[in-house]
Amino acid sequence: MNKPVAVMDLGTNTFHLLIAEGKGADYKEILHLQDAVKLGEGGINKGLIQPAAFERGIIAMQNFAAHIAANGAEKVKAIATSALRGAANGQDFINEVKAKANINIEIINGDEEAAYIYKGVKAADCLTDKNSLIVDIGGGSVEFIICNQDEIKWKQSFEIGAARLMDMFHKNDPIPPESITALQLYLQDRLTPFFAAAKNYTIAHIIGSSGVFESYAGIIEINKGKLFDLKKTPYYLFEKDQLLTLIESIILSSHQQRLGNKAIIPVRVDMIVTASILTRFIIEKLDINKIAMSTNSLKEGIMADLLG
Repeated sequence: MNKPVAVMDLGTNTFHLLIAEGKGADYKEILHLQDAVKLGEGGINKGLIQPAAFERGIIAMQNFAAHIAANGAEKVKAIATSALRGAANGQDFINEVKAKANINIEIINGDEEAAYIYKGVKAADCLTDKNSLIVDIGGGSVEFIICNQDEIKWKQSFEIGAARLMDMFHKNDPIPPESITALQLYLQDRLTPFFAAAKNYTIAHIIGSSGVFESYAGIIEINKGKLFDLKKTPYYLFEKDQLLTLIESIILSSHQQRLGNKAIIPVRVDMIVTASILTRFIIEKLDINKIAMSTNSLKEGIMADLLG
């Protein structure tokens, strides 16, 4: 019997631990933990992990190490993305995790991150022979992947994640109209290579990879009075008008209103605003009608890769 495998996705907001066993994309999940470490808090655009966030990260990794040992996982892969990529003290964090939790962290670049996200979404059987655009909105970076079930046609990572945008543009709550305008002008400028590439392909649908798209699906289903379980909803198809109406209400909402919404996890309560402005901007610029959510993302791509 193959031993379980452990994968860690150390994001700007959330650290994930996934322990599973099996073969390839058809694996059985043993444990999935997420810890709202907020590694980028207070320092994401300064390129520095702040002391409190640094300490939270170390504690989370020690906790993960205990679970890995308890489950007898032998193959272990810890992947760090935008927050650690851009932090001057990122190597200090890696060294301390090695010393205190005996876990080796590997920093990947945006291109590698996009490739793993593609593998994760592909493993969920969300892709067809038509072109899709996978959008993965993280705290530090956003990945855009134009692809089909056979190959990646174009991919790029941009350091414009929701935590970075929040730090720059969401200083008052609710976010004022002039801040929304400024944010959209910033996106127009930063995403020039993406919009130029998108013109070269007929894109049938947008697939939002986990994150904020999970919140949208949860809010819509709970508003209908239905129970919503992400574990039982690996793929979700939105009605475009319904999604855009929801996004508008999120953008206009106050912190208290978002805090009271059970479908929005605490770490996402404020970041969902800038993430929603970005989501709407992409949908409207590309004028694509079919929009879906896949719960699979980076960690599932790494897991599928590790299990062959």
